[in-house]
Amino acid sequence: MNRTTRTVLTIAVAVTLTATVATPPAAGAATGRAGGGTPSVIALPDGFQPEGIATAGRYAYLGSRATGAIYRADLIHGGGRQLSPPTGTPSLGIEVDHRGRLFVAGGTGGNARVLDSRTGAVLASYQFATAPTFVNDVILTERAAYFTDSHQPVLYRLPLGRNGALPPAGGFTTIPLTGDFAQVGTEINLNGIVRTPDRTGLIVVQSVTGSLFRVDPVTGAATRVAVPGHTFTNGDGLLLVGRTLYVVQNRLNQIAVVELNRAGTAGRLTGLITDPHFDVPTTVAAALGRLYLPNARFTTEPTETTPYTVVAVRP
Repeated sequence: MNRTTRTVLTIAVAVTLTATVATPPAAGAATGRAGGGTPSVIALPDGFQPEGIATAGRYAYLGSRATGAIYRADLIHGGGRQLSPPTGTPSLGIEVDHRGRLFVAGGTGGNARVLDSRTGAVLASYQFATAPTFVNDVILTERAAYFTDSHQPVLYRLPLGRNGALPPAGGFTTIPLTGDFAQVGTEINLNGIVRTPDRTGLIVVQSVTGSLFRVDPVTGAATRVAVPGHTFTNGDGLLLVGRTLYVVQNRLNQIAVVELNRAGTAGRLTGLITDPHFDVPTTVAAALGRLYLPNARFTTEPTETTPYTVVAVRP
């Protein structure tokens, strides 16, 4: 979703490692090289509190859960700049389309907005819900953007018209989840979301139970994804590459790697990825042959001077 000492990247297969967190570099600095000359750790502005990440070419776009600001980082040299100013509500999950538009989930604001990735201009805004709500993540298809709500058992569907036209402010649909999915109290429920490998359905993770569900994007019918012997505790952001699903397990400081069938109804755990620079990563995006993860540092008291980073690892 997603930094000058040499960094060693560790890939742990089928075993959980405890990450040792190095002191983050100063803002705009880069440490190590993840391969191909790109930095392995990229510093974000102090106090930024990143949550979501999306990548396009050499750039990563990150949202602040503290202020709603959007930051654009250059993955080649590690520099960056604020693209969009604070909004007063969070900016969580982010997706970018081929038209250069950023779709941003608004967390406790219960909303979403669409930005120009070049200028940061707001192209459209949508108010999905009021409290209790936590619009957490987003995935794009050819015809719609789908958003999860961690405090409601629903998806929000934002239809995209001909040539990707955005709908008016009220032009979204709320899709209740049925079937195997059951909301659990006021915990973080629905979180990361991706498409199935065959592109006919959606896969979501329920953080509080560690379960994956395949969801029909029309009816909302949810079926548990069978991954024998593994529960995705603290499951957060998801990334699908081919039939490989990457599940970020934030407080475990690891990524679970799952090989899915084409329909996304079942899979098997093929490995775990960890890195000594992980510090509660929330989600993941792919670029330049690497996986990029923002460190949310949920276990560190946030202040205006708390450092934050993005970490690059091999897939």
